[in-house]
Amino acid sequence: MKRLQWIIQIALLVVLIAAGIYLVTSVQNTLDSQLGRVKEMTGTLSTQVFQVLNPTPTIIPDPITVVHEVQSLARLETIKFSLEKIITAETRQGVFEWLVGDRLLFVAHGEVIAGVDLNKLSVDDLRLESDILYVTLPDAEIFVVAIDNQKSYVYDRDTGIFTQGEVNLETEARRAAELEIEKNALEDGILDLAAQNAESYLGSLFRDLGYTRVVFE
Repeated sequence: MKRLQWIIQIALLVVLIAAGIYLVTSVQNTLDSQLGRVKEMTGTLSTQVFQVLNPTPTIIPDPITVVHEVQSLARLETIKFSLEKIITAETRQGVFEWLVGDRLLFVAHGEVIAGVDLNKLSVDDLRLESDILYVTLPDAEIFVVAIDNQKSYVYDRDTGIFTQGEVNLETEARRAAELEIEKNALEDGILDLAAQNAESYLGSLFRDLGYTRVVFE
């Protein structure tokens, strides 16, 4: 009899342990599920807050385009320089710059394209004597000075406590960068190289047309 009672007690104990394990597992699963939902809601809320604080710009081009001029060109582009220039632009610097000053560091990547304008080449600039073709080319000139917006960026900007920053400061930095890039290209001899390349290209062209000797004056 005692043995039977002992067996029954052991069985009840096993049942209670199993029930306890099941209950704990169920509670844990429920908690994990709720925590997962909370994390998901928190992540969604964080994403929404980030989107509110950092909205994606919406670009809406005006459907109307005004054409001011259409001009025919005969430019022979013979050389391109790619340059990088660092520009510091600042305003209201001095004793109170920490209050109202504005300063930025702009890294500009740009290109300068030069060549000769064949529209300026006239009949008088071509002279044939015996078997020699004498050619007087127009002076080489710069056609394009442009900042590459994909590669250019504001590296650093420091504004005073009581200012949101000068609205046109970056624009002024870009203008200064274009002027500096053009200046550096000129100092590096871009026009001389453009003229040399033009003579080389046109010399080959004239020889292909049957002029065995071409002299550029």
